[in-house]
Amino acid sequence: MTNMKLLEQFRSFYFQNYPDDMETQIAYFAVFGGVDWDIDTTKPISELIQTLILDNFDIIDEKMRSLTLNDAINRKLLKALATGDRRIFSAFNKAGLNNKNGGVALNYLQEKGLIQLEYSREEHPRDKYPRTKLKRGEARHRISHKVLFTHPFIRFWFYFVVPHIKEIEAGKYDAFLKDFELRHNSYTSLVYEELSEVLLNYNLRDAHIVSSGSYWDANLEIDILTITQNGRIYVGECKWTNHKVNKKELHKINDKCQKLGIEPNQIVFFSKRGFSKELLQMQGASLALYSSDDFEALVKTKPQKKPYPLITRSA
Repeated sequence: MTNMKLLEQFRSFYFQNYPDDMETQIAYFAVFGGVDWDIDTTKPISELIQTLILDNFDIIDEKMRSLTLNDAINRKLLKALATGDRRIFSAFNKAGLNNKNGGVALNYLQEKGLIQLEYSREEHPRDKYPRTKLKRGEARHRISHKVLFTHPFIRFWFYFVVPHIKEIEAGKYDAFLKDFELRHNSYTSLVYEELSEVLLNYNLRDAHIVSSGSYWDANLEIDILTITQNGRIYVGECKWTNHKVNKKELHKINDKCQKLGIEPNQIVFFSKRGFSKELLQMQGASLALYSSDDFEALVKTKPQKKPYPLITRSA
């Protein structure tokens, strides 16, 4: 169940801009994915943001407002989804919305193709223990689905630009650029997680995948949980940080699996900066390690057709 739209955008970005390496490809795609611009990936991202986005702010802002009908509720919800934990109910609360007006906005944004739902695979305690009297907190627990943005640039805009929009409109960019410098690594982590799932499922394409995506419940979260028709379980964690992944992370994911009551056939780590020597010596059938270079597998083939861009050069 590969996310074909994201994969096609990723390939299109690569064959339009030809970055020098996959780490650069991922970092720049996380910001500019979904727009039909020529991106000089030899220049710093902050410089490109200045020349391509801030210097053309009025034109791009008009386009982004038109995508949301310039509706305050739609924009509030997108901002809450971009800057929060992506859970629908918490986004409604963060945006000051109720289930009615939040639901209307959510449906519009889905129909417009700006977001898509990622359904929770959590089992409610009521269904898991039908004959057990539940504690009050367990009985009142609400399972919340999450949202994914269909184009990385949409999330970038509502994650970084919209919170600073008044300053940007006044031509004051310092706070925005400082915020981007501080948080662009953590921002990129979600796109990296999505692409990591794409890569894992691409490598499992000969298997029949019955369920894939992130997993979350009231107690824990796992970046990737993929299950195939023959019952094989793949559990993945993604680290877009400047530190190598070490054995401690393996202990953490094993602990999560134990709490969830699953025995994975393979644990998979994706790391921007690679892995410790100890972890590299442990890789094998039950442990797979992916570095940035491994994402080259996704760009061996050009997209069959160029994805429809969110914003064209003429914008």
